[in-house]
Amino acid sequence: MNIFVGNLNYSITEDDIREIFEEYGELSSVKLISDKFTGKSKGFGFVEMANDDEAKKAIEELNGAEVEGRSMVVNESIEKKRDNNNRRPSGGGGGGFRGGNTRGGNSGGYGRRDNNFRSNY
Repeated sequence: MNIFVGNLNYSITEDDIREIFEEYGELSSVKLISDKFTGKSKGFGFVEMANDDEAKKAIEELNGAEVEGRSMVVNESIEKKRDNNNRRPSGGGGGGFRGGNTRGGNSGGYGRRDNNFRSNY
């Protein structure tokens, strides 16, 4: 079973997580997620346990447990489904050309009108 582990102190290492979870059973893998540019921890990761019963017990007992001053969030990780091209699911999308800045300011006659825009209507 794949387990999400979040709200971690940024100083926690994969070895620390391994030590915590090994008390509940055999681990297949431990992966902390880090920023690809800085290499610093993002404060969450994943643990894979071979036995589902041991994983459920770990989730039950470790969710909310305090580790290095923070209450861990521990729950079953459910993989998101993706389309056949392994891209994000489609739907929605960008607004395309909107004719200028629509968030305020002088938009050159396009978008939202502000107090500086006069109309002949």
